Amino acid sequence: MAETKSDWWRGAVIYQIYPRSFQDSNGDGMGDLKGITGRLDHVASLGVDAIWLSPIFTSPMEDMGYDVSDYRDIDPTFGTLEDFDRLIARAHELGLKVIVDQVYSHSSDRHPWFEESRSSRDNPKADWYVWADADEDGFVPNHWPSVFGGSAWQWDTRRRQYYLHNFLTSQPDLNFHNRAVQDEILDIMEFWLDRGVDGFRLDTVNYYFHDTRLRNNPPLMTAAGRNAVRPYDMQDHVYSKTRPENVPFLRRMRETMDKYDARMMVGEVGESHKANAIMAEYTADGDKLHMAYSFEMLSDQFSAAHFRKCVKAFYDAARDRNGWPCWSFSNHDVIRHVSRWARHSDDPDALARQAAALLLSLEGTICLYQGEELGQTETELAFEELVDPPGITFWPEYKGRDGCRTPMVWQAQAEHGGFSDAKPWLPVKPEQAAHAVDRQDDDPNSVLAYYREMLAYRKSSDALMSGVTSFADLPEPVLGFARGEGADGLLCLFNLSSAPQALTLGQKATPEPVSRNCEMAGEILKLGANGFALIKGLSADSVKAE
Repeated sequence: MAETKSDWWRGAVIYQIYPRSFQDSNGDGMGDLKGITGRLDHVASLGVDAIWLSPIFTSPMEDMGYDVSDYRDIDPTFGTLEDFDRLIARAHELGLKVIVDQVYSHSSDRHPWFEESRSSRDNPKADWYVWADADEDGFVPNHWPSVFGGSAWQWDTRRRQYYLHNFLTSQPDLNFHNRAVQDEILDIMEFWLDRGVDGFRLDTVNYYFHDTRLRNNPPLMTAAGRNAVRPYDMQDHVYSKTRPENVPFLRRMRETMDKYDARMMVGEVGESHKANAIMAEYTADGDKLHMAYSFEMLSDQFSAAHFRKCVKAFYDAARDRNGWPCWSFSNHDVIRHVSRWARHSDDPDALARQAAALLLSLEGTICLYQGEELGQTETELAFEELVDPPGITFWPEYKGRDGCRTPMVWQAQAEHGGFSDAKPWLPVKPEQAAHAVDRQDDDPNSVLAYYREMLAYRKSSDALMSGVTSFADLPEPVLGFARGEGADGLLCLFNLSSAPQALTLGQKATPEPVSRNCEMAGEILKLGANGFALIKGLSADSVKAE
């Protein structure tokens, strides 16, 4: 692989692969590393810069790999370390960086560390997890809830203590207040860096530390908190996560990364509010994370005000300290955005193109989720088809994450969409098969063709790769912002609705070829349903609403 600059990740586009659902090579109904390797040509054809692999490490799979029982090996479901080495080699041949998911805040309860820790109160790993005595009445140490339902505390009969689990009871939280735990995690990072990975996506990066006094969290006094489906969302988690001790450990992680050339870390900030401030703090000053993302753009909100707030709030907090965001509209944890935002469009494919243009016009690094380039929609599953624990627990108000995790569809007419010769772990349904790669690959008007076009345009545009963002003062439902300044700047305008909109530009202009459903009438720009226009040389203050 050719040498690349150390900050290759700035402005890059990362393609997220959910390994269980990308390609099955051995007929067991689950995707694997050999399958991914065989499909990397498709990923490279998009024009992205890197792939991110969701967890592939040894695991009992109670949370689909986010419950790790061996951090230094590949789960047999996906293959072997040798398969992983071949995947890295092929990706690098194609010019793709490889980023792997790392789940450090908690392990599986079947990890040897936890088995030793729970065996007694005085073994060498007794303090590797978060243990606490029952209160005087035998109840849990505090009121912290689990993200997946119920208390965050589970009684263990061996130690006669409770252990902390922010997620499933089978996912005990590691105790990062113990320096030995920190050292072990850093050693694991070096294991994979030595193997050639180009970076890490850090799961739940603000969950590493907890309040040692185990103080109760205050209630979240917002509309979202008061109306939450899950008790977890009713609290302001000031004591159970995002603790100040997190920052020094992130610096230790960065020191480890900086021993290697051109590597990076992107952290998932799990927070229902104040996420931009946390992202800014965690990426500031070049000594912690390289970049971070939150769930703010993964919500139901689809308005100019919302997108403007997300971007502006981050850069207001981070610009002077060189912080950097990673933006995405879909991932393995949320409803696919074409379905999530469907009420804002009468044409799903038009919405898919608009979302691609908007996302790829944002200042920062971009992450695309597998199938997004096909305009893929959320799969509707029956209760008996679910495997996701929170989906089963909170059904039907919350249907879980399986609907966005169904297999990648390669061939519309093939059984199981060409994903597998066997019945897959989640079903491929006709609505998803309609978006198959083979139906779009040679169609110049397909969503897939548009993604390739827009990705190439982004990469060729200095404004989109590095231009600073300035927002236009426009009423809903139009979002407008400029990237860069002067003749090299780019004005980006999006009609976030199915109703036509008109704008005056003050001069005649020609939208760039990647624009869609728009036309100029003199100095008036007309944006049709979910229409958008990218125009060179215009500033944010040059456009007005008609």
